[in-house]
Amino acid sequence: IKAVSKSKRISLGWVLISLLLFKGCLLYYYELNSFRKKVMNRAFDFLLWDVDGTLLDFLAAEKIAIRSLFKDFDLGECTDEMLKRYSSINADYWKKLERGEMSKAEILIKRFESFFKEEKISDVDCAAFDRAYQKRLGETVVFRDNSFELVSQLKGKIPQYAASNGTVVAQTGKLTNSGLIKLLEKLGAEKPSVLFFEKVFEALGPIDPKRILIVGDSLASDILGAKNAGIQSCWYNPYHLPNNTEISPDYEIDHLNKVLDILDLNRLKQ
Repeated sequence: IKAVSKSKRISLGWVLISLLLFKGCLLYYYELNSFRKKVMNRAFDFLLWDVDGTLLDFLAAEKIAIRSLFKDFDLGECTDEMLKRYSSINADYWKKLERGEMSKAEILIKRFESFFKEEKISDVDCAAFDRAYQKRLGETVVFRDNSFELVSQLKGKIPQYAASNGTVVAQTGKLTNSGLIKLLEKLGAEKPSVLFFEKVFEALGPIDPKRILIVGDSLASDILGAKNAGIQSCWYNPYHLPNNTEISPDYEIDHLNKVLDILDLNRLKQ
């Protein structure tokens, strides 16, 4: 009798184990099927965000940083007119970087040399000024639109990456102080160089380029680079600037929230 009872207990044990395994298989199948459905329904598999000028207001941060450094370096007042001239000089140098005419290390110093020369301000250690500027930029955070809330909303729905041309010091500071570093993975190289997008593909693994969307404010770097790599592009154009180039983005928006329409967030929720 004891042998029979023991046999029954063993049989019942195996039945319970089998039921638990079956339940586990069903749950795994359900979750896997739900994941597949979610991935197949979304418009893109990866979202790349430009940082300066798109997620963050670079021009506003630039003004705050330079004005504060004029005080630190005892250079007197930095007027709005001076800031406009600096912004123009800075933009010209970054275009040279985009065209491959100068290296990043060169433009970081040359822009301040040209600026101080034009303003007839002498005896400024431009290398030291730039180092302080990079650090101050990283400490100065001004969001565009509702970028933080938007990136937070999309977290877990689609992998998001920070695609930036900026220096490591400034960008690490910005992403950390803004809180975006907790929401985004980082990618870095000069856009629109082939190297940048090679690093993108290296980081993302085997992927159809058409399943990647980059959102940025620069036609010359973000959009042209995406075109050259076969990636889908979205031009963030909040000021409705005319496009006088031959560079055609796949999408154009004037507010970051409109990215949700491109991604089709309703399908992402399924």
